[in-house]
Amino acid sequence: MATRTLMLAAALGLSGALLAGCGDDSGDADETTQNGETTSQEQASEGNGGNGNGESGEDGTQTASADAVSLIFGTGGTGGTYYPIGGALKSVFEASDLVDDVQVVSTGASVQNINNITDGLNQVAIVMSDVAYDAVNGENQFDGQPADIQALAGLYPNVVQVVATEDSGIESISDLAGKRVGVGKVGSGVEQSAAKVIESAGLSYDDLAQVSHTGYADSVTGMSNGNLDAAFFTSGVPNSSITGLMQSTDITFVPVTGEVADKLLEAYPYYETYTLPAGAPERYDLDAEVDTVAIRNMLIVGSDMRDDVAEELTARFYDYLNSENVSVGALKQFDPETMNQNLVAPVHPGAQAFYDTLSEDDASSDGEDADSAGTGS
Repeated sequence: MATRTLMLAAALGLSGALLAGCGDDSGDADETTQNGETTSQEQASEGNGGNGNGESGEDGTQTASADAVSLIFGTGGTGGTYYPIGGALKSVFEASDLVDDVQVVSTGASVQNINNITDGLNQVAIVMSDVAYDAVNGENQFDGQPADIQALAGLYPNVVQVVATEDSGIESISDLAGKRVGVGKVGSGVEQSAAKVIESAGLSYDDLAQVSHTGYADSVTGMSNGNLDAAFFTSGVPNSSITGLMQSTDITFVPVTGEVADKLLEAYPYYETYTLPAGAPERYDLDAEVDTVAIRNMLIVGSDMRDDVAEELTARFYDYLNSENVSVGALKQFDPETMNQNLVAPVHPGAQAFYDTLSEDDASSDGEDADSAGTGS
């Protein structure tokens, strides 16, 4: 891997070391409703040279700095996980000679980020795979208007965490019938996943005693004071709201398994299985593991991004993940070798070019191992 990185650096004339930004692993990027534009986002996009066409010098040749691009990075709310990831990757990307500067902007997360890339307001963004799937296929909120977005990499999973008070008697998704359930704010990623999970159990909102469109904080308050029996939290692990709830209330993690999980996985290709481990202090320190499902987050760009820029961003992200500089907990929750797996959007040709180099490195390494074994040494 070190050889590949040095070769890439020599070819592109890169300089500088990978730097880590600041961040934390609190909150969920898609808890808030995913709509609306922000003034700061619009201002940040003015005069952006994202296509990096460059300018000619006095002798008619293009300088290295003219080839550099400016990028606006769409994230999520400042209290979520997307925003600190953007902050961490800012310096990683800016270390490249192909990137002039990166502006990290807070947005309404997935839906707005995709709309902003389509409109040219963002060049890079983080989104949830379910929203990206709808955008690529022109479904739901993108009905009849498919978005021309492409993937650089898959990220950490947003895990569907269904939590119930211990005295509610809820042990399965089917047990939510007749109960008071917090399903997330209207239009949020949490609410969308809650509706799908409930539907896969053969239920609807009408089968619940009470449907509360509450965010994390209000769901925790409702469960603490006895006004809610259960709530959905779709986020990275751990979710700080759940951790706080565990300090004051006896709760149970409700599994999403069996026929419910099977229906989800069959109907929606962006779902994957996930297990909350037992005995892991950094992940709730549960007595027994809990099986559930998750929706992966993705790093996306517009299809008009230059191939060399997309390849460079992907390479630097991969090297950053394999370094000791990763500062955001969520980025430690997946294997960098799976970055190009199970993506629901087309992979950008530049990113694919980088992934092809990894395959070549693996093939070369296997060949060297075979040669070494053949010598009998």
